[in-house]
Amino acid sequence: MPLVKAIDHCSLIVKNTEKALEFYMGILEMEVDPSRPDLGYPGAWLQVGEMQIHLLEVPNPDCTENRPEHGGRDHHVALAVCDLNIVVQHLESAGIKYSKSKSGRAALFCRDYDGNAIELVEK
Repeated sequence: MPLVKAIDHCSLIVKNTEKALEFYMGILEMEVDPSRPDLGYPGAWLQVGEMQIHLLEVPNPDCTENRPEHGGRDHHVALAVCDLNIVVQHLESAGIKYSKSKSGRAALFCRDYDGNAIELVEK
């Protein structure tokens, strides 16, 4: 039996939690987990099935310039979706640019308002 059994959460650094929630809640329709304690900095926990995405409003130690244009060549979070066409409608209505996966899979890449690369994969 493997020592590691699942991914529990991943963390993304954001400049403004409320603006980030416009993307994750407003466009991707995720829900906030209200059990996040006061950690001494703004942020939010988003529930994604049994996993979470933690939004951290803290100084970003990573270079945010000269990132690869295509998110598949950048560090990214991949989210499974039921219908990629519906996701495309949401992204386009919000003016979010995206590119199709170069793997030939039913997947696309976009960036949130803070430049974090997000892959959306139809499963």
